[in-house]
Amino acid sequence: MNAILVDIYSTVAPSAPFIIAAYAIVWLALLIYVIITVNGLKKTEAQVALLEEALAAKTAKDNAPA
Repeated sequence: MNAILVDIYSTVAPSAPFIIAAYAIVWLALLIYVIITVNGLKKTEAQVALLEEALAAKTAKDNAPA
């Protein structure tokens, strides 16, 4: 093997576990963020649906003949 490549690999190889761990942490943080965001979106959609139902019921009640 080329002496320059040996020097490069000996420099990079010891730090490989740290690089892999950093990537794993970033991907895990991104996954957790997406899960939290999706859960929040589902809750918001449910609240909007409830508000739409309440508004429809109020509108129907207000427009009902007396």
